[in-house]
Amino acid sequence: MKRVLLKLSGEALAGDKKTGFDEATCMGVARQVKQLVDQGIQVAVVTGGGNFWRGRTSETIDRAKADQIGMLATVMNCIYVSDIFRHVGMQTEIFTPFACSTFTALFSKDAALAALEQGKVIFFAGGTGHPYFSTDTGAVLRAVEIEADAMLLAKAIDGIYDSDPKVNPQAEKYEEISIQEVIDRKLAAVDLAASILCMENKMPMLVFGLNEENSIANTISGKFTGTKVTV
Repeated sequence: MKRVLLKLSGEALAGDKKTGFDEATCMGVARQVKQLVDQGIQVAVVTGGGNFWRGRTSETIDRAKADQIGMLATVMNCIYVSDIFRHVGMQTEIFTPFACSTFTALFSKDAALAALEQGKVIFFAGGTGHPYFSTDTGAVLRAVEIEADAMLLAKAIDGIYDSDPKVNPQAEKYEEISIQEVIDRKLAAVDLAASILCMENKMPMLVFGLNEENSIANTISGKFTGTKVTV
């Protein structure tokens, strides 16, 4: 793979703390991504916002406003993780679909591709910029736009299961599954809109646990232990 989009779960970035940032976890991600960059692989990153805010769990405020808070949570995450990446020796640039003063650059496909060609790791913050779309959907959209070879989904769990492993200890993990099966069985790999976008645009996904040792580098090097989602 020459170009990938890495989707980082917000919850996974929090590590055992469950909220905010776990710096050791983020440093581990940065060092692994640097291995990819040093191999000449172009990397784009999308982060979730669940370590700060999950708008869909709110029962008291307007859904559009809740989603706007979630978008801003992803901007905070990207600013933080981007700077951790710089600390370990990478160049970065953050793009958002809305203006954030001097914090980020306004997204355009041409600008994002130019940054990748310059060897920068690029971050897509702010989702799609619209409510009712998850960061999963935003990640697939950007992966399709930049013509990534695959999406790497680094989550708090180590793959896709036939049921929720947190609830069912007997849940079985899939080594490989088609995106059509994910949709038909309503498996919670990514949300339905993201799954359909993947299927329509033939975007393969590799789903794995962020907190497993060297999981990002292993996914690229062929030592993959998560779930491969085919198209």
